[in-house]
Amino acid sequence: MRAKEITKTWVVSTLAPVVVLAAFGTLASGQQHSSPPAAPSSSTTTPDAALEVKHNLADQAFVKEVLERDVADLQLGQLAQSKSQSDDVKSVAQQMVATRTSLDNQMKVVARQIDVNVPKNPNKKDKQAIQKLDALSGADFDAQWLQMMAKSHRQDVKDFQGEAANAQEPSVQHVAQPDADVLSKQLQAIEQVAQAHNVTLDDKK
Repeated sequence: MRAKEITKTWVVSTLAPVVVLAAFGTLASGQQHSSPPAAPSSSTTTPDAALEVKHNLADQAFVKEVLERDVADLQLGQLAQSKSQSDDVKSVAQQMVATRTSLDNQMKVVARQIDVNVPKNPNKKDKQAIQKLDALSGADFDAQWLQMMAKSHRQDVKDFQGEAANAQEPSVQHVAQPDADVLSKQLQAIEQVAQAHNVTLDDKK
């Protein structure tokens, strides 16, 4: 009996470590094949954060002012074509309308890109100036129109050149210098017609 008990005890003690090792190996194997949960990405942005794009205020103000002048100048160009009795004034007015329409369409694209509302009407000051000009006729009309157009275009050239050098918005800077060159040529055409009509142009600074 003692010999059998000794044999049984030896078998149990021998097999026990084997069973423990086998169980440990199965557990380890299960841990090896399971994937840990992915860590949250620190670069994840919410939809609201993605929509919050801030644009340069100075560039936005520039685009808004240009669009307001475009509306006024287009009305003034059409007014000159219908009221002026001088062919050269009508011709430069027609050319100006074509130029301003092209630049206006281009600037409207920029406005949408930097969140600027496109004005549909001239501002209050320009609207009053248009009404006063509409009341004139003949040489008085031509002189006043040429002076207004020269002043407006000088301001445009100055502003566009400034934006070409200082704009922070890429879309604004992209159009600023080419448009400044176009407006500068338009200004020269207006000045030549004014000279032919002996109209003195103020504010040449």
